[in-house]
Amino acid sequence: MKSWFQRSREERVLLNPAFCANLLWHAARGYSNNGNGALSFEEAFLVLPFVLHRETREALPRSMSTSLAVWLDNNPLVRGRIASRAQLLVTITKEGLVFGGVHRFILVENGGIYANELWRKNVNKSLKESSDEVRGCAKKAEFLGKWFALNGSSLTILALIGVRP
Repeated sequence: MKSWFQRSREERVLLNPAFCANLLWHAARGYSNNGNGALSFEEAFLVLPFVLHRETREALPRSMSTSLAVWLDNNPLVRGRIASRAQLLVTITKEGLVFGGVHRFILVENGGIYANELWRKNVNKSLKESSDEVRGCAKKAEFLGKWFALNGSSLTILALIGVRP
């Protein structure tokens, strides 16, 4: 792993741990809505590959009624790209989880990841001051969390995408 200051400016801006933790917070919040429990660690490693890539983010369905399996079938190139990006973003995801955990922004309980709702007011305030793209990423991360909760176990989701834990 490169030290923080050895990374390119773009990498430091786009993949900084605070921003990634924010996306993970939104996904965990979406997942736990309606009493679905916690976002699994395995699923957390899929959030950034889906949300950070503009084409994939924009290709996500508009409705929860579209199943992940159907969506992947309709978007065949996405499966391989998500799997390869997930592998490339493991370190970045870990940094986001650690940053979120250290600052109690993300809570790890019973083997899963929860959004600390005490941060909701601050998150909403920061989103109002953010760009449309940042708000779009957060909205899609929350959608992704909800969608994962509706599409089966984490092992099913990983298998559909072609990723191993």
